[in-house]
Amino acid sequence: MSISLKTKLYQMFILGGRCEDALSKGLGGVIFFSDDINSANQFKSLISDMKVLSEIPPFMSIDQEGGRVERTQNIHGGKKYLSAKFAFEKGILKEQTEEIARELKSYGINLNFAPCIDVNTNPNNPIIGERAFSSDVDKVILGEKIVSDIYRKNGIIPCVKHYPGHGDANSDSHLTLPRIDLSIEEMEKFHIKPFASAVRNGAEMVMIAHLHCTCFEKDSIPTSLSRHAINYLRNTIGFSGVTISDDMIMKGVSDFGEVEACVMGIKAGLNMFIYRNSESVKIIEDVYKLALKDSELQEKIELSFEKIIKLKRNNLIIC
Repeated sequence: MSISLKTKLYQMFILGGRCEDALSKGLGGVIFFSDDINSANQFKSLISDMKVLSEIPPFMSIDQEGGRVERTQNIHGGKKYLSAKFAFEKGILKEQTEEIARELKSYGINLNFAPCIDVNTNPNNPIIGERAFSSDVDKVILGEKIVSDIYRKNGIIPCVKHYPGHGDANSDSHLTLPRIDLSIEEMEKFHIKPFASAVRNGAEMVMIAHLHCTCFEKDSIPTSLSRHAINYLRNTIGFSGVTISDDMIMKGVSDFGEVEACVMGIKAGLNMFIYRNSESVKIIEDVYKLALKDSELQEKIELSFEKIIKLKRNNLIIC
């Protein structure tokens, strides 16, 4: 089967909202939020209906960490799962993750943007906090292995996040571009170490954060758009899987321009993008027009598609 450049580009995107038309054009996946989920049966039907629209099986994805990042609270009538920190500290991380995995699998979810493997070294961090397993790097490494292994066993792809480590940030990348002014040696000792361990543990997908890490870029460029940061993940850590952005609607990256940020990300080495709304499909079409005249962009799209389709063949049913 011959696959067009446009379809390969669409495979690089995961959108939220009503994106049926984009799925018919080859959209890589869908991300679901609390507003999409009213009951177990409704959610199962929604996922089932969306899956049949795609010729290439899509990622059906969610952010389900537990604690304040839980998307199925409407089904549960409120929060049900503990945050990563408290589940780890109470010694129930394994049992809770088994429960989350079985639940997500029953709905038809095949990709969870978890675990969060940031090391929460800044007690004033406004966005990570109890989402991290610990402020102790070795405990974070242990938590990652427990959670990722359980998801894989249950047929769900885990996505570790937020490379190269959001734990020392003093601001929220949803609202601004946090600056992390640590040396590469400090980053390696604490924040990058869990990602290196996760790669050795077989990580299939890594989410790249919208952070300005001065060890990678002197100018205020987010790691999600940084060749240096992504090349470090590839060449130094040895990650060969799929790199995916954090939500591109976040203020930490959106100020770079919708289409411009996307092109910059592709050329930096991002393989996939998350956009929480379906209106962002226009960005895909605009990038496609640019790609027709840009050989480097075409080459990057081809390479990304190869990584995405390999991940899907290994984990989803593709004829």
